[in-house]
Order: sequence, then structure tokens, then C-alpha cells
Amino acid sequence: MAEYEIYAIRYAHMERRAADNFIGGDPHNGPMPMDFFVWVVRGGGRTIMVDTGFDENMAAKRKRRIVRPVAEGLAAVGVDPASVEDVVLTHMHYDHSGNHDLFPRARYHVQDREMAYCTGRCMCHHALRHPFEAEDVAAMVKRLFEDRVRFHDGTSEIADGITAHLVGGHSRGLQFLRVRTRRGWVVLASDASHYYANFEQRRPFPVVYDVGEMLAGYDAMRALASSEEHIVPGHDPLVLARYPAEPGKPADIVRLDAAPRR
Repeated sequence: MAEYEIYAIRYAHMERRAADNFIGGDPHNGPMPMDFFVWVVRGGGRTIMVDTGFDENMAAKRKRRIVRPVAEGLAAVGVDPASVEDVVLTHMHYDHSGNHDLFPRARYHVQDREMAYCTGRCMCHHALRHPFEAEDVAAMVKRLFEDRVRFHDGTSEIADGITAHLVGGHSRGLQFLRVRTRRGWVVLASDASHYYANFEQRRPFPVVYDVGEMLAGYDAMRALASSEEHIVPGHDPLVLARYPAEPGKPADIVRLDAAPRR
């Protein structure tokens, strides 16, 4: 059975307060910044990209700071974007589905429910469409007409040892990945939990389509990961503190198939 390496590659950063990261705010409301990651899953003779990030133009529009363009982060771990054949988009929010021309050969994996959501009547409401960008949605429609989209409905096997799981919550068609590694089953939460504190303390993130689904997602991740330590949130700077970088590699590119620091 295949086992995989997993790289978390930070590409952007923004300053943020704790009150912005929980429904109901936070009584302490100290600094709680947000990092932006893409992930590479490699093994069994294949390389799978998980999410695609955003570029400098989107960073300026959304007032985020690029720390390393996604292409440069991939080069640091020996991945040529032009050779990537599979991209799993956990959802279609702007920070997970940009860089449209970076993966010209790739097939994109997305949940049916997410595509229906970001092209349907819910986008008539600013509060729901705000995390999306029309150009990202249009790019996915173009790929659809190029036969470069594979739709999933619920739980699907992406490859031996890699499964995608529909969870919803933060976005209607959000999916997370379960990956077999040398240390057991790792769950790449993406935005099923932005921070460790969201799922550990059961305090939902405020950008949400369905709070009940978000809370149920915390339980689903726990059930599928080898332990709570095997759940990796999507935006927490603590990921870089808990997992090791490879010698000679940038400190903000870390190995999630390695045991976390204690």
C-alpha cells in the first residue's frame, strides 16, 4: 500500500485578531495571524496538489501579503507545476483556487455541491459570495469544457491511500483529505478547521455556510485521523512551529508526514 510524503507550503500571510477567528469573538482578542498554505502529497509514483492559492494581483485586491509565490514554493520541494496531473480543490474560495495557469496539464477534483453552490442562486447574496472570485469560478467552468474536471459526491478515493471527504460547513461543498503516511492517517483539514483552536475547543470559524456541518466536521476529522495530532488545520501559523522543515529547505515549508514536535 502506498504511503505519502506531505508538504505544507506557506505562500501568504495576514495580520488578524483572535476575535475575527471565532463565532462570538474572543474575550482576549490578542493577535492571531493567519497563514495561507498549499499542500503537496507525493508518493506511489505520483504527485498530487491540494489547492492552488492566489497570486500577487489577488493579494493586492484582498490586502494579503505574499511571502513566496506558489510556484517558488513548489520549486523548493522539486515539483514542476507543468507536470502535475491532479489538483484537489478543497473548495472554491479565492485563497484555494487561484493561479489558474500554473497547472496546465492537471485534472481538477471538486465536489459536485461546491460547484453547484458557487454557480447558483446563493451567489446572489454578498455575504455568501464574498469569499469567492468570479474569475476563479469562470476558470473552473472553462476547465469543465476542456474535460479537465472530475466531480465527486461525498467520499471518494483520489488514489490508493488518499480519500476526499465532503464535510461542508465553511463552504457548502468543502472537502478535506485523508492521507496514509509513515506515521499513520493524516487529515489535511483545509478550512474544515482554520486553526487548531477551532476543532480542539469546538469554536467555529465565523465565515460559514452551515454551523452544524462545521461542528460535525470536527468529529468526522477525529474519526478518520490516527489521532488528534494527525489533524492539520488549514491556516494556523502553529503548523510551522509543530512540524519540521527539511535541512536546507525554507523554514515555512514543513513535512506533515513527520512526527510533530512536542
